[in-house]
Amino acid sequence: MELRDIEIFLTLAEELHFGRTAERLHVSTARVSQAVRQQERRIGAPLFERTSRRVALTPIGERLRDDLAEGYRIIQDGIARATDAARRPSGTLRLGLMGAAGNEIHDIVAEFRRRHPGCDLALREAHVSDPFGPLRTGAIDVQILWLPVAEPDLTVGPVVITETLVLAVSPDHPLAARASASLEDLADGQVFGTAHGAPSYYEEAVVPRRTSSGRPVPRGPVVETVQEILAHVGAGHGTQPVPAHAAKYFTRPDIAYVPIHDSPELRWGLVWRTGAETPLLRAFADVAEDLRPSTAR
Repeated sequence: MELRDIEIFLTLAEELHFGRTAERLHVSTARVSQAVRQQERRIGAPLFERTSRRVALTPIGERLRDDLAEGYRIIQDGIARATDAARRPSGTLRLGLMGAAGNEIHDIVAEFRRRHPGCDLALREAHVSDPFGPLRTGAIDVQILWLPVAEPDLTVGPVVITETLVLAVSPDHPLAARASASLEDLADGQVFGTAHGAPSYYEEAVVPRRTSSGRPVPRGPVVETVQEILAHVGAGHGTQPVPAHAAKYFTRPDIAYVPIHDSPELRWGLVWRTGAETPLLRAFADVAEDLRPSTAR
């Protein structure tokens, strides 16, 4: 007897009505009748007494109901436990972090570990030169990236950080003595581009190619890491807009950070491969969504 036929028989034994049974199981009454006839032929005796007014179990039908009910319950409980286990997050989530962005989400990491103590979180370094590569190769499961990310194979999840830009300059640069700088100031020097793997729109969210007045922003040497950017700035080779949190975590004697008074808002979000969401990844994204219900701090 197929599991679906058992379900039909037990439901009909409870409802004692072909129409209600069909409606409850989302099948046709013909399917209910067919299932009952097949079982009666297999057993060799009627399971139900049918009249135009009522449906009732025969003694053999009552015995079969009693014998099948407990086994069916055990099967359903087993399926429910397996389904619950499949949906429950487990394993190790590999989180990619660029620069010091991970320091800004300590609360999310702590809450994830509190909610899911059986799960592990492995932190992996990512570079500005190839922001999407580790995701695409499967080296990491989810990454914190500044936005926008407009890649068809990548999904953008909750925003976890919202901040502004500051201008990294050497201490003897003329802008270092200013209370604030403008993005227009970028056209008076040079900034640093990323080496490979970063589409132009992504790079320009932090380092524009033109100012708002249309002046071109000269590009200097290409770089691959945050430390390379700061080394060039510290050596006086140019200036660089950087996320504001860099001023907290990359303090060094050869770098001054100047607020940019016309800075755009820079948002960072969780990003993962489209179609690669797992219960573990979803659990981490849910924590981020709960702690950043509208926009990030």
